[in-house]
Amino acid sequence: MTVLHQTRHKNKTLAALLAFLLGGLGAQRLYLRGWRDPWLWTHLACLPAAWLVAAAAPHADGFYKVLPVIVSGLAGFLEALVLGLMPDEQWDARYNAGSGRQSDTRWPVAVVLVFSMMIGAGSLIATISRLFDLLYTGGAYG
Repeated sequence: MTVLHQTRHKNKTLAALLAFLLGGLGAQRLYLRGWRDPWLWTHLACLPAAWLVAAAAPHADGFYKVLPVIVSGLAGFLEALVLGLMPDEQWDARYNAGSGRQSDTRWPVAVVLVFSMMIGAGSLIATISRLFDLLYTGGAYG
């Protein structure tokens, strides 16, 4: 007798929302793949990395001290876009192969995508601007 193992159905909108809100800490990776996902641990490594930068260079600008967290957050915004834009068929094949259900994504994922694009692009521009300001002028503009 064969027993089918049915996995829990993963919601694409929830995954994109987690990536948007807590992507810097890898919440979407935890939701999708669990504790064994190496990218989850890469996201979580931003916290001790920021602490190491702060401990190694206590007189450095605060921007450098939080830069690992900022980069991880930017990666979270990008992942929210990638997850949200994935077609439902591909989503189900990758994350819901054993759930027995099909995804039918509606408009809420579009709202998450719009906010991810707005805040993610603005954060990326601000990060690049601040980094160039610190590198080329020593922080003369801020």
